[in-house]
Amino acid sequence: MNQHEAHGSEHPSFLAHHFATPRQQFEAGKLGMWLFLSTEILLFSGLFCAYAVYRANHPEIFVYAHHFLDSTLGAINTVVLICSSFTMAWAVRSAQLGQKKRLCVLLAFTILCGFGFMGIKFIEYRHKWHAGLLPGKHYNPQAHEGDHAPVSGHADEAEHQPTTTAARHPVESAAVEPEHQAATTPASTPASSTASEEHTLQVPPTIGPAGLAAPVTTTADVHAEESTDEKVKNVQIFFSIYFAMTGLHGLHVLAGMSVIGWVLWRSMRGEFGPLYYTPVDLAGLYWHLVDLIWIYLFPLLYLIH
Repeated sequence: MNQHEAHGSEHPSFLAHHFATPRQQFEAGKLGMWLFLSTEILLFSGLFCAYAVYRANHPEIFVYAHHFLDSTLGAINTVVLICSSFTMAWAVRSAQLGQKKRLCVLLAFTILCGFGFMGIKFIEYRHKWHAGLLPGKHYNPQAHEGDHAPVSGHADEAEHQPTTTAARHPVESAAVEPEHQAATTPASTPASSTASEEHTLQVPPTIGPAGLAAPVTTTADVHAEESTDEKVKNVQIFFSIYFAMTGLHGLHVLAGMSVIGWVLWRSMRGEFGPLYYTPVDLAGLYWHLVDLIWIYLFPLLYLIH
């Protein structure tokens, strides 16, 4: 039954039998959605708390490891989700005005934005896989061949790397015994070469998820550690949090795309209009939350200083 037929009946087909008016049904549905979104916020709050605890106790890990994330791709994904929020809000307004064609176009565009976001995220995940930058015990930069240097989003740090075999294979260089390094290093080293090596970013081998390096709690301590050219340990902690937060968010993006696809299918059948647009409005609320969570994830993971 379309909107016009429903308008002429005393009890429209879209109105559940336990609601007296469409307005009552709409308010009840919106309250239920807000309760559901509150549980989603609690779910992600646990991950944000874990991020805060590890970030406070091991800032050197986060400051170091974020150089291996592509901030350009992260920024593009942020713009994509913001645009999708705009089209979703516009779709809700189109449903309220009974603009069926515009509603369908806007919902389809929102789904396309979701595909774009997931496509970019796939590119990022593929880079981490080939570089061996995986969570927990799976973190092993030696597991795959590839470029372990910082991604293009941090090209300024990569410029300081010397063009030697040790720079091209930082993991193998880090695994060399100190005695062997002393035997193969010339007695007199130019000062410029030493300064360049101090700024070289290297992916250290993992010491296991159970082992934690001594906490560095101040910025001065971080700089002091960098000045002594010590290798940053426990980098797998950062990538564990990175994959947990972005992976869970990606699952929510897929869920939101599925819901919007279902709403699009119903919109094409003409089920929504000025009298009934509750599913469109509730799907929009969910999508806005997904976008909002990413707006927090992007600076916390990609723009750490």
